[in-house]
Amino acid sequence: MWLRASKKTENRRAACSSLRGSAFLIAAILLGSVLLQPKAEAIPAFARKYGLPCSACHEAWPKLNNFGQTFKDNGYQLGNDRDAPIWQQPAYWPVAMRITPHWHRVSTDHVEVVDPNDSENILVQRVTTHGFDIGGLDILTGGTLAKNISFMLVPSVEGSGSGLGFESAFVRFDNLLKSSWLNVKVGKFELDNMLSEKRVLTLSYVGGGYQLYHFIPPGETLNGFGIGDNQLGMELMGHSKNDYTRFSIAMLSSNDGNVGLPNGHGYDGYMTFSQAFNAGSLGLQRVGAFAYVGRAPTYFLGGTDGSTLDGLGQKSFYRAGFFGMWYVNKFDVTTMYMRGGESAFLANNTAANTPLDPAARGAQWNGMLIEPHYTVHPQLIVLGRYELIRMSRQAMTTNAPDYGDLDIFTIGYRYYPFMTSRAGFAFHNEYSQMRQKGTGPAGPLGPMNLTTNSLFIGFDFIF
Repeated sequence: MWLRASKKTENRRAACSSLRGSAFLIAAILLGSVLLQPKAEAIPAFARKYGLPCSACHEAWPKLNNFGQTFKDNGYQLGNDRDAPIWQQPAYWPVAMRITPHWHRVSTDHVEVVDPNDSENILVQRVTTHGFDIGGLDILTGGTLAKNISFMLVPSVEGSGSGLGFESAFVRFDNLLKSSWLNVKVGKFELDNMLSEKRVLTLSYVGGGYQLYHFIPPGETLNGFGIGDNQLGMELMGHSKNDYTRFSIAMLSSNDGNVGLPNGHGYDGYMTFSQAFNAGSLGLQRVGAFAYVGRAPTYFLGGTDGSTLDGLGQKSFYRAGFFGMWYVNKFDVTTMYMRGGESAFLANNTAANTPLDPAARGAQWNGMLIEPHYTVHPQLIVLGRYELIRMSRQAMTTNAPDYGDLDIFTIGYRYYPFMTSRAGFAFHNEYSQMRQKGTGPAGPLGPMNLTTNSLFIGFDFIF
C-alpha cells in the first residue's frame, strides 16, 4: 500500500498569481523546482506489514481505490492482530524513501530580460531551459503506535540537499467511543480533499499541482494560502463502515501550514462532505462538497530586533466548491467546480490600517477541472487534465475583465515495470501548458498573454 506527501511551496502560488515579464519566468522556474520534488509518495511498508499486494489499495500508484481510502480513514488499520506494533516482525521497518531523477524542459514566452549588451535596454523574448535534474527526497513513516492511535511523519529534503522540513507530522485517535464517526487528528496534515494533491499523478513544472487549489488574483502577495497545502491544526473526521459516507471538520492556524505562528491569533475553518454510491458494473461513484473560510494578515507587528512578532489587520477569504468522481470500468473522470474570493485589502496588497484605492474591490473567480484517467492495466495508466479559471470580479475596476484568466492542460502516462511490497518504480512521461491572459509585458495591443509549457521524462521510484 502507498501513501503520498508532496513538497509544500510558496512558489507554486507564484505561478498562479502571475507576476509580469521576467518575474513570472522566475516564479515559474522556482515553481518547477518544487513541483518536481516527489509528488505521489507512498509507503510500500504497509504492503509488507499486511502481506497484501499494492493493487489492494491502488488503482494505479498512487491513486487510491475505495479499499485504500477506507484503510487510510481507519487510521492505517485493518482490524486484525497485525495492526498492533507489538506483533510486527522484527524485520519490518515502517519507512519508505522516494526520489525522482528526470529530464525536463520549460519554456515561457513574452519574458522581459535585460539585454546582455546594454543593461539599460529591456528585451521581450521566449526563454527556454532544459536538462537533467533530481527531485527532493521524502522519508515517510506511518502506521500505528497502539490500537486506534495512528501517526504519520514525513521529513523532506530539498533537491539541492539544503533544507529539511516536515511535510506531515500528526497523531490520530481513531474510533473514539468505538465509533468510526469519531476520529480526531492533531498536527500537520493534508486537508480531507478527495481530489488529493498529495496523490496527484502528475509531476511536471506546470502540471505537478492543481492550479485551481493555489490560484490568487494576479499580483497579490499578502495571502499565501493554498487549499492543497498541508495545514497545522485539529480535525474531526467520521465515516461509515464501508466509507461511502464521509465528513471532516477542521480548525486550523491561519499560517498556511507554516510553523512559528507568524499569524499568532488567527484560525481558519474547513468542512467537507462526500457520498459514494455503487452503480453496478460501472463502478463506485462519489460526489461531495467542501468549503474553506479563512483570514490572512495584511501587515505585521515587528520587534525592535527586526523580527516579526505577529500578523495584524486580518481580512477574510474563502474557497468553496463541489466535485464528482465518475467511473465506467477502466475509465474514470474527476470533475470539480470551485469559487474563490479575497477581501479587497488582500487582493490589492493593502494594509488594513491604510485607505484602499477608490478603484479597489474584493476579487472573485470561478474555476473548473476535468481529469480523466484510463487504466489500461495495473502497469499502465494514461492521464489528462484540463483546468480553467475565470475572474468574475477584478481586484481593480480598471483591470480588463479577463485579466488573469488561466487555461491549463496536461497529458501523460505512467508505466510500472514492477511494483512489489519492497519497492515501486514508474517510467513517467508528461507534457503540460499554462496560458494566462494579460499578465505579460505591454504590447502594441495592450498587455500580452503569458504561456509556459513543460515537458517531463523521468523515473519515479520508492523503496
